[in-house]
Parts: sequence; C-alpha cells; structure tokens
Amino acid sequence: MTSTTTLTTTSTTHPAPRQAPAAFWRAPFARSTYREIGHTLTSLPVAIAGFVFSVTMVALGMSTLVVWVGLPVLAGALAGARGLGTAERNRARALLALDVPGPRSDPAPGLRGRLTDAAGWKALLFHTVMFPWRVLSFVVSVTFLVTGWAVALFPTYSWVFHRYLDWPGYRVYDFTTDAGAHHAYYIESPAQVAGVSAIGFVLVFLTPLLVRGLTNVDRVAIRSLLSR
Repeated sequence: MTSTTTLTTTSTTHPAPRQAPAAFWRAPFARSTYREIGHTLTSLPVAIAGFVFSVTMVALGMSTLVVWVGLPVLAGALAGARGLGTAERNRARALLALDVPGPRSDPAPGLRGRLTDAAGWKALLFHTVMFPWRVLSFVVSVTFLVTGWAVALFPTYSWVFHRYLDWPGYRVYDFTTDAGAHHAYYIESPAQVAGVSAIGFVLVFLTPLLVRGLTNVDRVAIRSLLSR
C-alpha cells in the first residue's frame, strides 16, 4: 500500500510597515521629509484640479436636473471623483508611505447605482473640503522651507551687501523721522550674522515637524474619505 502525503503551502502577505518619521536631528536632511514636502507642493495643483472638477460638475448637474440631463452629469461627477481618489491614494502611497485600501466594491450597474455610490460621494466631498487646507499647506511649507534655509545660510552671502550695495551689512531698516532723526540698523558684525544664522537653523529643524503635522491631516482625510 502506498500512502501519498500532500503538502499545502500557505503564503501570507503582510502589509508594508508604516514609515516612521526621521529623528529630530536628521529630519531636515532625511529623504522622507522631502517626500512629505513634495506631497504638500504637488497637492496644490492636484487640489485645484479636483476642486474645479467637483464644483463645476455638481453645479452643472444640479442646474440641469429639471431636464433630466443633470442625473448623468452627477453620475459622471461621482465616477470622476472615484478616479481622482484612486490617484490620491497612489500619491499618498508614494510620498507619505500611506497604504490604504480603496472602496470595498464598485458601484452597482446603471444610473441609479452610480448615483447611490457612497464612495463616490465621499471622494467628491474630499476634493471639495481639502482645497483650502492644501492651499494653506502649500503656503506654509514653502514659506518655512525657503525662509529657514535662506536665513540659515546667511553667512555665505552676507558679504554681498557690503560689496555691491555699499551697505555695512544687511539693512533691516533705514528711515528718517519728521524731526530729522535718522535711524538705521544693519546686520554686520560676526556675532549678528551668527545669530541670524542660528535663527534660520531653528526654522530648518522645525520645518519637518510642521510639515509632518500638515500631512497628518491629509492622512486622516484619505483614510476617512477615500478608503473603506
């Protein structure tokens, strides 16, 4: 008698681990920080496109409901919002190390199924409410990033003002009062230049924390409105 033993191999797929933020002293130079900054920068054109599409399609659909044209327009808006939501999840996966599953199922076939698609309505809401937040994120991220490094590197170009502008240093203010008193303040001594640079490096090291806080709002919104 011959006995046959069958071996069954079970493969288990584990989700990719969430990317931990870089340590405080490495964060300004970490690749993950600049991926998050890249997310806030690219979010502006993406948010503009999503907001314009959502508002235009919903307004067009609502305004033409009386002639029944609005229903397929709204269905198209929901389908388009779903597609933009997929692109958002892919962008979050690449730049924020955020891997969230999409909606559980496709909408039911037919116009009624499209119009009752909860995932489509949630995606439409996402593209509408995230527009002002992403404008704010873009402005704050660019301001802190550029200002921080420009001020931190001030010692490397502080000589320009004395050589080419005939100033003793960088001019903070220079004015004359109505009484004829002249007031001027220049950053010119080595101690002043070093102090300005120190302020810049404080901003440089705070920028990753700020950007992480801004992108955490995106993470919450993506999980809540673009996932299951």
